[in-house]
Amino acid sequence: MEAVQHEMTRIKDVHDSSKSGMKSHHSNKIKADFVIRLNRIEGQIRGIKGLIEKDAYCDDVLNQIAAVQSALNSVAKRLLAEHMKSCVVERIQDGDLEVIDEFLKTMNTLLK
Repeated sequence: MEAVQHEMTRIKDVHDSSKSGMKSHHSNKIKADFVIRLNRIEGQIRGIKGLIEKDAYCDDVLNQIAAVQSALNSVAKRLLAEHMKSCVVERIQDGDLEVIDEFLKTMNTLLK
């Protein structure tokens, strides 16, 4: 659990230094879930690196890459849903319609 807390602090530090200066409003439970999922993905990526270092069969490596991409997409979809339910709704309720353009730009980036 200490490792999860450390990772959440590290993520918060990265987020605090983001260009927008805005912060998310996710519960500790949701943040912990994201950290667990991302730690798992990080382990998968280390595994892919190991496969390449061991000259594993290309198809095996590509299948692992597909699994990582799927896992990242899953995290992105969940984060996107949480973002819509909290940040976007709040900003629209506050009259900040600029959030819509920001959201569309993010969607375009995700769909590339």
